[in-house]
Amino acid sequence: MKYRKRIYYTEAHKALMWDRWQRGDTLHEIARLFDRHHSSVRGILERTGGIRPPVRRRSSRSLTLAEREEISRGIASGRSLRAIALGLGRSPSTISRELARNGGSRGYRAHAADQAAWDRALRPKRCKLALNRRLARLVARRLRLQWSPWQIAGWLKRVYPRDETLQVSHETIYKTLFIQTRGALKKELLAHLRRSRGMRRSRHYTQKTAGHGRITDAVSIRERPAEAEDRAVPGHWEGDLLFGSDNSQIATLVERHTRYVMLVRVKSKDTETVVNALIKQAHKLPRELYKSLTWDRGKEMADHKRFSLATDIKVYFCDPQSPWQRGSNEQINGLLRQYFPKGMDLSDVHQNHLNAIARRLNERPRQTLEFETPVERFAQCVASTT
Repeated sequence: MKYRKRIYYTEAHKALMWDRWQRGDTLHEIARLFDRHHSSVRGILERTGGIRPPVRRRSSRSLTLAEREEISRGIASGRSLRAIALGLGRSPSTISRELARNGGSRGYRAHAADQAAWDRALRPKRCKLALNRRLARLVARRLRLQWSPWQIAGWLKRVYPRDETLQVSHETIYKTLFIQTRGALKKELLAHLRRSRGMRRSRHYTQKTAGHGRITDAVSIRERPAEAEDRAVPGHWEGDLLFGSDNSQIATLVERHTRYVMLVRVKSKDTETVVNALIKQAHKLPRELYKSLTWDRGKEMADHKRFSLATDIKVYFCDPQSPWQRGSNEQINGLLRQYFPKGMDLSDVHQNHLNAIARRLNERPRQTLEFETPVERFAQCVASTT
């Protein structure tokens, strides 16, 4: 059996790993660059939770290698500490401490002292959540309600606008979850995130495949009215199917203006069943709050003309392989994977359960709504139509 020579990753190697990771490459793809197993790369990226650490820089107040070499030469030539300090423009006490930390006058070596100083600088400041237990409890409580770090950070700022001790950025929450050495939030809370991975991964990929059929007489999203495009008025929806195992699925609908969510049980993905379910759901809303529907190129909407005839709602279709054109719906489908993981059979999920999950999503504060909730915004729209 041939053994591969052990590799020691340099800073340049690690920088390449992070570049590829942020670009969206998989661990296997990155590992192949070094002829290694993916676990070799994972160990490095996982150390900081898949979050690229900032580039380390020396403080401008620290002694440089050149200054340390001058100290070494000064000691070798018998100069006093004050004379060395004067020549460097430093305090004599700075030179004295430098020698005391690094072997004294007899054992001082410039390069060894410089490396030791660089290693000692790895003393990270404790994060805000570790220092403020009340804040950590507030964050943990809302993570258990499946609030995202964005929503928690915005809600804290809204509820405690004058108390910065009870405010924290979403990035700090993510880092505290992914980097467990911070010791503020338990690892079990990762399970309450939309995607319960152990470390962050790049967003530069799409889970959509090219398996989308052709729709007869499909009206392109490019013909959708401007009021729908800029989310200026309510009543324009995005929709899709969320699939489970054994050919099961549910229909997901999101209103673009308020981000209000509706979930619809569908027994089959054939176009007749899906369109019938969507027609029934559309009749539950005021006409002013359901003007258009944007769908992808899935064959389940092949009978879109019948849907429009029955509801007077226009249907627009995204470009092939362009899920970002239904960005709100794609985001909700991602959130729903917390409740309906891939591989789960959705055929037995009752409509009452779907309504409860939709209600929970609609009661979460949203950054794009200035941390109001979709249900608050949607209620305002309903009131304005009556």
